[in-house]
Amino acid sequence: MNSFPRGFNARIATLIALGTIGVLLLALHSASRAATLPQRHALIAPLAADKGTFKILVSGQQIGKEEFSIAPNGSDWTAHSSTELQSPKGNTHVSGSLVVHANGVPVHYEWSTQGAKKASATIRFADLTATIELHLEGAKPFTQQFTFAAPLVVVLDDNLYYQYTFLARLYDWDKKGEQSFSVLVPQEMTPGTVTVDSMGEQVVNGQKVQELRVRTEDNEIDLFLDGPKLVRLVAPAANAEIIRE
Repeated sequence: MNSFPRGFNARIATLIALGTIGVLLLALHSASRAATLPQRHALIAPLAADKGTFKILVSGQQIGKEEFSIAPNGSDWTAHSSTELQSPKGNTHVSGSLVVHANGVPVHYEWSTQGAKKASATIRFADLTATIELHLEGAKPFTQQFTFAAPLVVVLDDNLYYQYTFLARLYDWDKKGEQSFSVLVPQEMTPGTVTVDSMGEQVVNGQKVQELRVRTEDNEIDLFLDGPKLVRLVAPAANAEIIRE
């Protein structure tokens, strides 16, 4: 169900993005809209507690940083992240909080952004449905629902890069090859799919890491992992790098 008029999502995304740096919005909103996906119900690799900071670089220059934590919360897992970005238009702060079951199925997500515009939203996941309540500065709250083919949906939000850790834990490293996943980009109010493939072991700055390539119809992102830890993310088209400190 979509309670917004046609074209409304694009206008909302534009309002939210004001004051952010466009090249860092990694174009997952253009993910292909597959009708069905395999019925995935569990993480291939268990989640692991983690905490750290990512430097955000564009053309080799640091323009922001993200601080994140992933920790168990009873039988579930909770992840928090906060990103600060600097641009000629001013600073932008983006934060997000995600709760997932131990099998990776999302339960609840909320995000907020403050910059040229203020916006926030909460998302409740129930069975195959995600219900989003969006709050924009100077506007009445809106509600939108999306229905997915399976309960396991990966939240990949703009400028909150730690979330790619969850995608990496869902990938079947033993099977390898191309694997597709349902995703939701909350700040873009857009569902879709991404394809993930293993590029094998790489050596980056003298460190052996595993590389995953994430593809949409018109974008490509490379993830580099040291065991369960995401240590680097590269978006070649945006000339952007996200590097763990």
